[in-house]
Amino acid sequence: MRTRRAALGTIAGAVSLALTLSACGETSESGSGSTDGTIGIAMPTRASERWLTDGKSVVKDLETKGYKTKLVYGDDDPKAQVAQVGDLIEQGVDALIIAAIDNKSLNGVLQKAADADIPVISYDRLILGSANVDYYVSFDNEQVGRQQARFIIEKLGLEDGKGPFNIELFAGSPDDNNTRYFYDGSMHLLQPYLDSKQLVVRSGETSLDKVTTLRWDGAAAQKRMSRILSKSYNGKTVDAILSPYDGISLGVLAAVKEYGYGPDGKDLPIVTGQDAELASVKSIIAGEQSQTVYKDLRELATVAANMADDLLKGRTPRINNRRGYKNGVKDVPAYLLQPASVDKSNYSYVLAGYYTPEQLK
Repeated sequence: MRTRRAALGTIAGAVSLALTLSACGETSESGSGSTDGTIGIAMPTRASERWLTDGKSVVKDLETKGYKTKLVYGDDDPKAQVAQVGDLIEQGVDALIIAAIDNKSLNGVLQKAADADIPVISYDRLILGSANVDYYVSFDNEQVGRQQARFIIEKLGLEDGKGPFNIELFAGSPDDNNTRYFYDGSMHLLQPYLDSKQLVVRSGETSLDKVTTLRWDGAAAQKRMSRILSKSYNGKTVDAILSPYDGISLGVLAAVKEYGYGPDGKDLPIVTGQDAELASVKSIIAGEQSQTVYKDLRELATVAANMADDLLKGRTPRINNRRGYKNGVKDVPAYLLQPASVDKSNYSYVLAGYYTPEQLK
């Protein structure tokens, strides 16, 4: 097995990634088979459907390539994840694929990975402040935010001059680098309507530091939305809520329904989302959540698995973004996939093959 230093030092040319889809496998601490080496996979939480899918998919793709795998979940505890990554290094894994809980907490343990010649792939969430991140795989995160904002703009008729409408803004976890990209992508399109007063944030909470949701927690989002409604919406109606993630979306919806929105009261606001989690897709079908952004996690897993395989076999992983993702120390070469907006009008064909008709009943 080539070491990190040998692999990165003898790269001779780019090779193609096969972006074929793979089915989800079963999560396990140690995969089956292989003489090609062992790859450690550190995922952030088991509390979200999407990360369970990510873990299973990465394991499946790597085992198909002949690797053993060690999959761990940090359960939203940054210190636990640091310890888990340290354990994987001690166990002698040949490469690491890490979706960080806290994007700045891994610097020390990644130095240990570098000292052990273990390449590191940052998975979906860019790890900040470390020179020891070799590659990054994710989706076009600004495009995610733009798709959420575009949906709100179209549904409210803002380009036709309609308004004013009341909107509230939610963002992801402050320790996740993607949060800024999602928010900036959305605000790039929404800010002109805020400036013209076609959109009004009655809470006054618009800056990123005021609208983040630690650990992307739906319960925290519900609590904040309830506070906003109680304080800022007596006798007023919220027309739209920018939500960056499905778990937050369902929390926000729970709050507005408690305040009389729904079939027997005020019309539900437009609520965006992300990840096309099953509960949210069902909510969209039922006419509650309005939109989500679909990211095919099977494709992301395939890219990560191919990238690890290329690194360990002395090949150049394919990238399509060389300088767009700066982690504070270096430009991390990246491969970005494209997301897709999903609503009630198109879910059946956008998600065809991802969920079965039985799952969506």
